[in-house]
Amino acid sequence: MRHVVFAFIILLLVCCTPKDASLASDSYPPIFPDYTFVTIPANIAPLNFGIEEASHIKVVFSHAGEELKTLNGKSSLKIPRKLWTEWLHLYAGEELTVTVSAWTKDQPEGVVYKPFTISVSAHGIDPWIAYRLIEPGYELWNEMGIYQRDLTSFNEKVILTNKENHDGCINCHSFHHYSPENMMFHARGKNGTTVLMENNNLRRVDLAELGPKKPGTYPVWHPSGNYIAFSSNETHQSFYHFGQTPTEVYDLSSDLIVYDIKKDEVLSDPRFTEESQFETFPAFSPDGKYLYFCRAEAREMPFAYKSLKYALCRVAFDEANGTLGERVDTLYHPADKGGSVSFPRISPDGQYLLYTEANCATFPIWHKEADLKMIRLSDGEEIDTAVINSEDTESYHSWSSNGKWIIFSSRRIDGRYTRLYIAAVTEAGGLGKPFLLPQKDPEENALRMRSYNIPEFVKGEVRLDRREVASLFD
Repeated sequence: MRHVVFAFIILLLVCCTPKDASLASDSYPPIFPDYTFVTIPANIAPLNFGIEEASHIKVVFSHAGEELKTLNGKSSLKIPRKLWTEWLHLYAGEELTVTVSAWTKDQPEGVVYKPFTISVSAHGIDPWIAYRLIEPGYELWNEMGIYQRDLTSFNEKVILTNKENHDGCINCHSFHHYSPENMMFHARGKNGTTVLMENNNLRRVDLAELGPKKPGTYPVWHPSGNYIAFSSNETHQSFYHFGQTPTEVYDLSSDLIVYDIKKDEVLSDPRFTEESQFETFPAFSPDGKYLYFCRAEAREMPFAYKSLKYALCRVAFDEANGTLGERVDTLYHPADKGGSVSFPRISPDGQYLLYTEANCATFPIWHKEADLKMIRLSDGEEIDTAVINSEDTESYHSWSSNGKWIIFSSRRIDGRYTRLYIAAVTEAGGLGKPFLLPQKDPEENALRMRSYNIPEFVKGEVRLDRREVASLFD
């Protein structure tokens, strides 16, 4: 009897395991996420993927013509992390070849697709990212949080939620030199404030009660760690019953201020706080000698928002006293380029500046046409960024600490939810095909009903005491 059962099991396994696919396709496999021909860090989590409506998929991984492993799955493939980590270690700087076969209702005999390659970079990536998870629109603000994700695995953890500040808004988290021990964020609502963490020590910074009495909005740390530059924005939103843009977020005013961390005081310059100009989105150069920002001639808002276009500017910064220089340079002028700039971010080596360009205004997440653009700072030459853009919104972006990777938000999957993509940066400043943030379940990125917001690289896990944070708002 035992032999009969054993024979039955063997027969069942043989019958349930597809043999080689009967058909060959001259197309690449329709996998989701699309990981074909991407360049990946040498320490990224497994690139699990699936094929819609497949009953079975078979994937052969090879290197230099030698088969490494054949893996099987139903509608998706989950690559063992230990095996994947071993491959990335062994083949850093080389390529893996991936051959996918799939069995579907339309192709019950199976079809094998053209093989594609995945290039494993010799460079790693910062092991953590931090981001806010939020509803995709303006509807719900009662439930949000700042989270962190281990890029070498699928481990996601809470940094804090708005339960710590009485269900108010929490936003604009920022880190000094990618440090998990030195960060800040804003908390709006009851007893709202800016929270500053230095060497894991927390304190309130009530910016609106210091100096010119202006609240802080978009922050950037000075490389020295002694200053944080903010724009101070009076932000509103309008809703439209026509057109493709349901809402527009805009500023009625916006200025630049500098917070001196050591002296606990806010510095301002009347040239950057006058009502006739809007200044926003500050960004320090890696050497700390310049402050980049966006500037526009003030308009009557929201009626004239289509004519509101922001230039990209730069001014010298004096680290000794926190003051701004006399000369203001314009690197991107809307009169010449036609668009509007947001989110300037300089590469860690100071060579490149990445920014978001939309047709107008200052909140590109609502602009379907918004794309990422890049210039070389030494000569102002534009770098081709077509490979990282799509027909939908590309918005907030950050550089890895080694300058070899960027992470950015995009609505390219469905036009509604903002998801995270990573792209390689070549030695010559070129960009690689972006890939969707890997997930344990490939469908996670499509099924998660919250948007990713403000992705920032971090060199380690943030260990913030949420009870101590909550005590700051009592």
